[in-house]
Amino acid sequence: MIKKTILAALVMCVAMTGFAQDTTRVETVEHSMDKFRVETGSFWSNWYVSLGGGGQIYFGDHDHNAPFLYRIAPAVDVAVGKWFTPVIGVRLMYSGLKAKGAAQEFVSKDVAPEAHDRIHSTGEQIPGKGHGYWVYKSKFNMGNVHADVMFNVLNLFGGYNENRKWDLSPYIGLGIAMIYDSPTLYEYSGNAGLLTSWNFSKALALNLDIHGIIVKDHFDNEVGGRSSEGAVSATLGLTYKFKPRGWDRSKTVYSTTYIENENLLEQLNEMMAKNEQLQKELEANEKLRVETVTKTIAGDYLVIFEKNKIELSNEARANLGMLATVIKLGDPAAVYNITGYADSGTGDAEKNEYLSKGRAENVYNCLVKEFGISEKQLVVDYKGGVDNMFYDDPRLSRSVIISLQK
Repeated sequence: MIKKTILAALVMCVAMTGFAQDTTRVETVEHSMDKFRVETGSFWSNWYVSLGGGGQIYFGDHDHNAPFLYRIAPAVDVAVGKWFTPVIGVRLMYSGLKAKGAAQEFVSKDVAPEAHDRIHSTGEQIPGKGHGYWVYKSKFNMGNVHADVMFNVLNLFGGYNENRKWDLSPYIGLGIAMIYDSPTLYEYSGNAGLLTSWNFSKALALNLDIHGIIVKDHFDNEVGGRSSEGAVSATLGLTYKFKPRGWDRSKTVYSTTYIENENLLEQLNEMMAKNEQLQKELEANEKLRVETVTKTIAGDYLVIFEKNKIELSNEARANLGMLATVIKLGDPAAVYNITGYADSGTGDAEKNEYLSKGRAENVYNCLVKEFGISEKQLVVDYKGGVDNMFYDDPRLSRSVIISLQK
């Protein structure tokens, strides 16, 4: 009788450890492999400057009368910009330098020579344009300051690739165009173009910029009936990208709270060893005939879930596996209630009912399908959202409690 009492006490001690455990919080970081998801940087990340040179052609009222090669004028561009994401960026650019073309002048003794300046004529007549209606070569200094919005189409359709060598970025923008020569003129401009870059390294790139500008008809100080005038330029240059540059892959931080059962298996093994020792003592004592009845019963057990989640963590599955060992050693007629709960402070009643039910069902399926517990020994129930059940801690209410049916 004394030995039966000792054995029962050992069983109850092990059973109660399923609930009286220390709570441990673990955070894990998972980096996304999705090439379309990145972490946006700070305001000071992904800035760059660029400098280029090339040529431009102006399209005015009489430019078709001038030789094509004459119309090619030098052009430069200087820009500073920033990429907010791998797809969208902005820049502020100065572009232009000179423009060449043709201007029409009516030669008359009544027209003062200084009046010819208004159309920026060089005074050099274009051959074949005479007989009272002369067309002269024109030339003037011009510039254009514009702000552009840029779109990297390769990152847009192909995802971010930090090792990509080639980039293609169309852009649109608004600016102010100006003529520096007398008479000076300022005019709003529309801008559009295509920037293609070859990345030598993460910091340096060779870029080709094809840029178009559109202004009103009177920009060259001649009104010829057009709705607008403009210029097209092509420049080749270099871009330097300041640190910090590039983007990090998106990451998700998982926080897991679980009941630590490292001691449960150790105490269970000690109990089984003690039981085996008692059995041997009974067998050795032939004169002592004691009928020993052992019933192993698992105590209340708590399984914690993440906020708004019904899936079991690997830690919870491992703990349920150890609980299943205790249940299998126990009375096959014992029935356990699996009751699901949700934190009433999070979500509405319908959501909490879904969470508590799903959590209870997942614990039931794990015990039955993964660890082979008989369906007859388990009863599923759920309570929806509840107030804090333990230590005024809402995390402990996002749980399932497994208890012996009274």
